[in-house]
Amino acid sequence: MSLPDTTRVLTADELDLLELALAGGADWLPAGPPATLTDAENTPLAVSDGDGLRPVKPFARAAGPHWDPALRRGADDVRAAVGDTPAVAVVVAEPPTRSEVAALPGLTDGAQHVLLLVPAARRAPAAGAVGAPGLVRVATGLAEGLRAEDARRVDVVVVPWPADAPESLRWPDVGARYGAGSTVVLATRRADDDAARVAGLGSLWSDEVAALYPDASARELARAARTARRTGAVVFFTGLSGSGKSTVARALAAELDDEGLHTTLLDGDEVRHHLSKGLGFDKESRELNVERIGYVASLVASHGGVAVAAPIAPFASGRARVREHAEAAGTFLLVHVSTPLEVCEARDRKGLYAKARRGEIPEFTGISSPYETPTDADLTIDTSQVSVADAVAQVRQALVARLDS
Repeated sequence: MSLPDTTRVLTADELDLLELALAGGADWLPAGPPATLTDAENTPLAVSDGDGLRPVKPFARAAGPHWDPALRRGADDVRAAVGDTPAVAVVVAEPPTRSEVAALPGLTDGAQHVLLLVPAARRAPAAGAVGAPGLVRVATGLAEGLRAEDARRVDVVVVPWPADAPESLRWPDVGARYGAGSTVVLATRRADDDAARVAGLGSLWSDEVAALYPDASARELARAARTARRTGAVVFFTGLSGSGKSTVARALAAELDDEGLHTTLLDGDEVRHHLSKGLGFDKESRELNVERIGYVASLVASHGGVAVAAPIAPFASGRARVREHAEAAGTFLLVHVSTPLEVCEARDRKGLYAKARRGEIPEFTGISSPYETPTDADLTIDTSQVSVADAVAQVRQALVARLDS
């Protein structure tokens, strides 16, 4: 397939829309001329032209229950499995209350197949909100409860859903594409009393403080609570292009965010588009790029957050400066993703190694520019030997051990 000369890098919300559209879940076509649609790593995913959307390469997957292929099934696949069976879709966009759970049997009465649709955005949820991993766990529990009551088929289905969904994207339309005769958004059936109690959850602590303490004391306790924070951290991945560091970094950031650790992901390619736009790939530019990433990561850590960075960072001197800045701000963990060059080259999704071999990309790390293997890595992972989930678990364990020490 020949690709258009124009390339468009999609935002996280647009990637959700593209994935949903390619799997038959919605009609979506980005505005503009024919273009090759890519993710932030410049991997071509689809072509948009006058004939619609055509897939090019599969989407990169991360870890977590919302990325389980058994749950993240496309609309065409789910609709085929439903067939002519009477089906109802229930959207689990936030954790249901007891009364909503109790109402589920009535809402799904008459359906032989129940689809619990869980929206999953690539963007991190707002602070305090339950993200896609938690919603999948909630929906799995709901499914088990419904199956225990009768013999109906109940499936949990993860639906790519942008954090800022356009008005044209409506759940009844999406549910129909997944094979449901009707669609219910569970949270919209919430009783007024429950809605008021849920809305008031955030003020329960401050209300109790105000009741227990005089005004002056209450103000100081509130101030202390606002400024309380744990030690921040920088998790810094380094490795060749195609080693899997970005995939592991994204999955780790999502898992840490889901656990309430405010996490900022600084991926190498995305940083190149914004923080380091205009820099070349000579040694001086590469060092400056890494230094900028390290500086921003240390700022995140200094305010109690967790920064997860995933540049190639080929030179020991640049990594040493990042460590120095990060350790002054909090905890630092250097992770060397040591996947062998031949594996990285074989799995290259962007065709960069082939171009480098032909001399079309000068100073390409591992081919025409050196990669200085870390001698001070806190953790070494070869993604040709371990899964993404196992890699995330190893990094998470090492990080938590340091934060708790």
